Amino acid sequence: MKLSRVQKLVLYALGEFYASLNHPLLEKNLHLRTSKITFIELLLSSKIIAKQERAVYKNLEDLEKSKMIEYNHRMIKFTDKGLGELKKIEQEIKKFSEITSHFQKEKPKRALQTTIDNEISSKI
Repeated sequence: MKLSRVQKLVLYALGEFYASLNHPLLEKNLHLRTSKITFIELLLSSKIIAKQERAVYKNLEDLEKSKMIEYNHRMIKFTDKGLGELKKIEQEIKKFSEITSHFQKEKPKRALQTTIDNEISSKI
């Protein structure tokens, strides 16, 4: 089953949330988990996903049906399949990030022609 853009965003958000939550605990070999409702509230408070609570809940259900996540004592946990999909998403995002940093660092070696165009400058 192919994931929708919103499902990928929710999966990535969960991965980033867990990464930021667990980063200080790596040395102690501890892992924190969150409940579905806590994650939904956190995601909605970020205003990044412009969905209603029920829509986010449904996306989490779909991720569970597609075996990307599972629940252990009401806490969200990634499955191996979900971790694999998360890695694919991270690699895709990494490519975009690398392009951005490349064009910020590298400047063209050839001389560029300067033009003034009101239509283009208003779009950029």
